[in-house]
Amino acid sequence: MKEEMFAELVESIKQAGLIRQGAKNASRRTVIGAPDVRQIRGSLGLSQEQFALLIGVSPRTVQNWEQKRREPEGAAKALLMVTARNPRVVLEALHAA
Repeated sequence: MKEEMFAELVESIKQAGLIRQGAKNASRRTVIGAPDVRQIRGSLGLSQEQFALLIGVSPRTVQNWEQKRREPEGAAKALLMVTARNPRVVLEALHAA
């Protein structure tokens, strides 16, 4: 790696540390909103219990998401976004016989 590129990388890491500590503001921030779980489930024609079984969470979790008491995070959020766009792929991937 060239010295100039390495220096840029080191500077970026230092800036990231300052941003994380709250000492500096990020120049941009990407926020991905919560998927509409009720709409996703409804489009599949599934009950809360069936949908929970499909994606591997408890029915109470689905209920909390739909009633906005909790928001899906991490892998669950990603799975819900994929399910919203292509439910057939999710059905095939999670329940291949």
